[in-house]
Amino acid sequence: MGRKKIEMKMVKDSSAKQVTFSKRRNGLFKKANELATLCAAQVAIVVFSPGGKPFSFGNPSVDAVTQRFLNQDYTIEVDPEQEARVEKLSEELNGLLKQLHIEKKRGKMLDKALKESGASRSLLNINELGYDELVNLKAKLEELQRNLKGRVNEIEASSSLLLLKKVADEEDDD
Repeated sequence: MGRKKIEMKMVKDSSAKQVTFSKRRNGLFKKANELATLCAAQVAIVVFSPGGKPFSFGNPSVDAVTQRFLNQDYTIEVDPEQEARVEKLSEELNGLLKQLHIEKKRGKMLDKALKESGASRSLLNINELGYDELVNLKAKLEELQRNLKGRVNEIEASSSLLLLKKVADEEDDD
C-alpha cells in the first residue's frame, strides 16, 4: 500500500491526532535539519503536542537562535580563513576573466586580419598561435611528414624501376 494524500483538515480522533503529530513533527525536524545543512542556516523550531508537551529542534541550538533573534543580532560571523580563501578565489577569477577578455580580443583581431589579407591561418606567425593551435599544427605537420616520406619512397621505387628498365633496355640493345 503506497502513500496517499491526506486532506488538510483538523483530525478529530485524539489518538489519530497524536500519531499525525508525531509523524509530521519528525518530518518537520528532518526538513529543518536539511535546510540548516544545505544552506548553513541557523534554524529553531518549537512545537507543542496536542497534549501540551514541548518539542524543539535547533541548529546550532534553540537557545543560540532565539538569543540572536531576540537581540536582533543579524550579523553573520565569517571565519577569517574562509574569508581569505574567498578573496583569493575572487582575485583568481577576476584575473582569468581579464585573460579571457584579452584572448577574445586577440581572436577577433586575428580573424579580421585573416579576412583582410585573405591568407590562410597556417601562414600566421607561429609565435601568435595558442597552445591548442600549436598542438593541432604539430599534428598536421607530422601527418604531412609521413605523407612526404611515403611519397618519397614511391618516387624512389619508381625511379629505381625506371633505372632498371633503362639498364635492361640498354643491355638488350647491345
